Amino acid sequence: MTIEILQTGKLLASCEAALAERYAVHKLHEQADPNAWLAENGARILAHAGSGVQADLMDALPNLEIIASFGVGYDNIDTKSAKARNIRVTNTPNVLNDAVAELTIGMMIALARRIPQSDQFVRQGKWPNANFGLFTELTGKTVGILGLGRIGKEIAVRAQAMKMRVVYHGRKRQPSEPHIFYENLVDMARDSDCLVIIAPGGAGTDRIVSREVLTALGPKGMLINVARGTLVDEPALLELLQTGGLGGAALDVFENEPQVPEAFFALENVVLSPHQGSATHQTRDAMGALLVANLDAHFAGEPLISAVV
Repeated sequence: MTIEILQTGKLLASCEAALAERYAVHKLHEQADPNAWLAENGARILAHAGSGVQADLMDALPNLEIIASFGVGYDNIDTKSAKARNIRVTNTPNVLNDAVAELTIGMMIALARRIPQSDQFVRQGKWPNANFGLFTELTGKTVGILGLGRIGKEIAVRAQAMKMRVVYHGRKRQPSEPHIFYENLVDMARDSDCLVIIAPGGAGTDRIVSREVLTALGPKGMLINVARGTLVDEPALLELLQTGGLGGAALDVFENEPQVPEAFFALENVVLSPHQGSATHQTRDAMGALLVANLDAHFAGEPLISAVV
């Protein structure tokens, strides 16, 4: 029997090719009338490949068995509704750890040394008439990591190699980790030169980096967010960057991306990136392969490789 699966958005070409080799793939985002298509064909769908699955789509797919998400974060999937319907959910962890950690360190350096701004300084022909200025370095600084998970640990290793001191905050202390644990995020921000956000999104972490946290980080502090924009009080962040209450920010994610508040564009103390933490050929190919491997395992009756639910 041919297994029919559904996509509701475009996936990486290598992933789509692998899916097409194994399954009958239907692309809802290419249908002229998606709701009519679901009403007529939804009962045949056994799997969803991608992300952004909420309860209403699950209702339209009464025989759905598994949601194989492309990405490590799954806050855009209603996992409670999936569990209630006995629908399995998988993600693609680990394969993107190095790529995200590399970008994090790169953004930290770019912010500390104003690398994007210095590039523009040269390109705009300003160098013959002025010096660019002096900024700061990361050596000897304390980096506080919010979320010492798989990626957070990779960031910590790289930060230590750059002679930085690592501290962290999370749901609980990890006894096997050598870094100092802070139970209170405000206290960690106050004691840190850089605050790196790499915690999961979702209701439990919504605006966890509050105005109080940002104020504690202070006028010389640097914020680096490679997690989800929803973890930060974005209006407060923007205000503090504008008024000098915060030293700088390097942001790969935003609250309503891809829409970014234009006020960020005028600031010299920010580095902006279009959510590209995992955006390398190697990592995205590996993510697609893991998505397909989870589907293959499910329909072969084998244990899922990276189950969330």
